[in-house]
Amino acid sequence: MAAEAPPPSTEQHKLPTPEEFIAVQESAEFGELRRSHRSFAFPLTIGFIVWYLLYVLLSSYAGDFMGAKLFGNINVAFVFGVLQFVTTFLIAWWYSRHAAANLDPKAEAIKIRMEGGA
Repeated sequence: MAAEAPPPSTEQHKLPTPEEFIAVQESAEFGELRRSHRSFAFPLTIGFIVWYLLYVLLSSYAGDFMGAKLFGNINVAFVFGVLQFVTTFLIAWWYSRHAAANLDPKAEAIKIRMEGGA
């Protein structure tokens, strides 16, 4: 038996006017949401770019260091390369936790108010 799709929502959301969008954009609540996002995303982005550029520069100009064997056939370059992937996934996980805890509730409150909710 196939699961039935839920009935279409009967809730009516009002469409915000351009003036309402501007008012929200200029509100302190929206400014706090923007600051919360920027204070997390910008430093993390800069840190990751520095980390990535360090990897690229070391690979280009410090061949002896990057080629140094750590154990078996595993060298520093391989470990740094794997760490690039690890840090990418850690940043994505950390950001999703930050967004769920700090950004989403604020954004949802603004959205509900804009759509004429409670």
